[in-house]
Amino acid sequence: MSNKTFTMIKPDATAKGHTGAILDQIIKAGFSIKAMKWTRLTTAQAGEFYAVHKERPFYGELVAFMSSGPIVAAILEKDNAVADFRTLIGATDPAKAEEGTIRKNFASSVGENAVHGSDSDENAAIEGSFFFSGLERF
Repeated sequence: MSNKTFTMIKPDATAKGHTGAILDQIIKAGFSIKAMKWTRLTTAQAGEFYAVHKERPFYGELVAFMSSGPIVAAILEKDNAVADFRTLIGATDPAKAEEGTIRKNFASSVGENAVHGSDSDENAAIEGSFFFSGLERF
């Protein structure tokens, strides 16, 4: 069981002013924030972060979207963090997401789905290290 996961509040959600409400929902679900920053990815940084999807047809669109505006990156902690956070955010398609999930509440489409959540313990560690040094983690 992992105790940490990684998330990003994506440009669509920050542009619509949902950052505070999303963070509130995360905290109310029992997660504690171990690192957090407001930043904006360059096209190169977004391409590097999503390199695992480089061969997929949506890669270019994803990189352009993720570098289109500010994001909030965070490392979260809770028992069973990865699985519990995936449940909290809901399905990638907000139309298929369970009621009360972050994506049901704040996402508008599969492409603009408000938040990213790590899909494994290994990826949570890799993604967290992409954004945060050891000095930035608490």
